[in-house]
Amino acid sequence: MSTRRKPIPSYLPHTQSGRARAVWTDRLGVRRQKLLPGSFDSPESRTAFARLQLELEVSPCAIRTGTTVSEVLLAFLNFATGHYRRADGSTTNELDEYKMVARHARELYGTSPAQEFGPLALKSIRQKFIAAGWCRGFINQRVGRLRRIFKWAVGEELVPPAVYQALAAVAGLQRGRSNARESKPVGPVAPDVVAATLPHLNRHVRGLIEFQQLTGCRPGEACDVRQCDIDTSGKVWLYRPRQHKNTHRGKSRVVAIGPRAQVLVSAFFTPDAGAYLFSPAAAVAERNLRRASERKTPRYPSHMARNAKKRKASPQRRPAQKYNRGSYGTAIDRACDKAFPPPGELAQRIDETRSAWMARLTADQRSQLRRWQKEHRWHPNQLRHLFATQVRKEHGLEAAQVLLGHARADVTQIYAERNEELAASVATQVG
Repeated sequence: MSTRRKPIPSYLPHTQSGRARAVWTDRLGVRRQKLLPGSFDSPESRTAFARLQLELEVSPCAIRTGTTVSEVLLAFLNFATGHYRRADGSTTNELDEYKMVARHARELYGTSPAQEFGPLALKSIRQKFIAAGWCRGFINQRVGRLRRIFKWAVGEELVPPAVYQALAAVAGLQRGRSNARESKPVGPVAPDVVAATLPHLNRHVRGLIEFQQLTGCRPGEACDVRQCDIDTSGKVWLYRPRQHKNTHRGKSRVVAIGPRAQVLVSAFFTPDAGAYLFSPAAAVAERNLRRASERKTPRYPSHMARNAKKRKASPQRRPAQKYNRGSYGTAIDRACDKAFPPPGELAQRIDETRSAWMARLTADQRSQLRRWQKEHRWHPNQLRHLFATQVRKEHGLEAAQVLLGHARADVTQIYAERNEELAASVATQVG
């Protein structure tokens, strides 16, 4: 078995010259060696070794000839794994985005020298995104992340500054001047669509939706709400999320909870003030308790023993203590499919499994099904747009800006649709 290489440099003598040397392994797994000025154990070499230790502490990977794009990507992902973390230690979605970008760059240019990665290579990767059918804004975001990877690499002396300067010269795709498709702007979901979806959801997901409708908070903020995070001393309760979108910028976030929202969240309070109010684990426990109470046959000992034998001692998938944006959105998607089933042969038949359903549909029918589901599904962030539009219509743009927690009103206008009825009324009077 090979010995494990140490990332911490060792101070050793160089036999041939009598000088001191430092030996270590960088984050890329490359064995490194550097001769230090002065003879072994001299003050000059000790000072140089101490300086090298500080340099490696802030930049574990130093520039070297022949560094490939894959090595740069690996070094950045090692950095990003520790950098993009929330206060509770969990990684943010930004890390997943960088992993996706790195995968595409590695597939095309992984073995290429990092010093030769220029504008043409960046445009080639961008063209791959266009061919995949991604929208223009999404492509510009991914290209920007790839550019920032090389900006970080310049700061760590992994690549020369000229590499990032050349990449910065590549402008983003402009509307109507590229082959990339344009995405439709996110708008508010219709209240009647939300009402039709609610009966097909459990109590906790319904609570999440209603909490967002009444407060306008972000989906992640709604998933993280706990009783201990809510100040109930005033007439209007104040919810201060432990972590939010702008936590790393040092900005605070306060969500105002009015009377109707207070009644809603009070129904989810438990003796444990630190527990999440909207919890998949609690939803599963409530479902099992309800099914047990509705049971018609008695609990025969043989039946219970058989169930205990079939039950896994350590299941791989346990219900989580809180929802995240992915599980929250998946629950809404499934409820939308039940509330708005596809017509005719596209619909799933009674007692038909999903695999049998997909096997029955032709390729054209599956394409039609995907279009139907896309048109009849909505996602949690549209509730924030709905809240912003309603508040702006009834109380003005400034009120919507304060409740949404935006620093600038121009950001609020992205969420709050303009009041066309007011515009028509004014036009009737002045025009």
